[in-house]
Amino acid sequence: MKTIRLDKKTFRQLISNSEIQSAVSELARQISEDFKEKSLVCLCILKGAVYFFSDLTKKIELDLTTEFLELSSYKGQIDSQEVRLLKDIQNSIKGKDALIVEDIMDTSKTLNFLIEHIKSKKPKSISVCTLIDKRERRESDLKADYTGFEIEKGFVVGYGMDCNELGRNLNDIYVLDK
Repeated sequence: MKTIRLDKKTFRQLISNSEIQSAVSELARQISEDFKEKSLVCLCILKGAVYFFSDLTKKIELDLTTEFLELSSYKGQIDSQEVRLLKDIQNSIKGKDALIVEDIMDTSKTLNFLIEHIKSKKPKSISVCTLIDKRERRESDLKADYTGFEIEKGFVVGYGMDCNELGRNLNDIYVLDK
């Protein structure tokens, strides 16, 4: 089992890149089937979801458009109480099927905020695709429509997820080793 050090913390490998790519391919297959003959816009949540989003959208076998949003609610491992919209989408999604692509569902506070924001843009539908569904600190009963991996707990980094902005570029996903 591989381990790494980031920000004076030790992380052990949780999910290999080959497992990630297999899950991404399966999610893309499901999304391609569910949204065929629909007007799909994929919404990337920056910064964490960018690696997952890139791999996923390249494998979706549909005509689609992409948009990028940036929200903030975390500082390191500390969850702040405020969600802020730092970057909004640039084009209209009115009447389109919106797919929010998220790296990790944790408390779901950010995702709940985002869904309400997206509803104001009047899409035809809103679906959620998350690479990791972590249930340890969930504050609502929100569920993703598409999930790569479910984990119960742990602070994860890699494949876009970070620890104080470090570790996003790691190919595998690691969990804090306590």
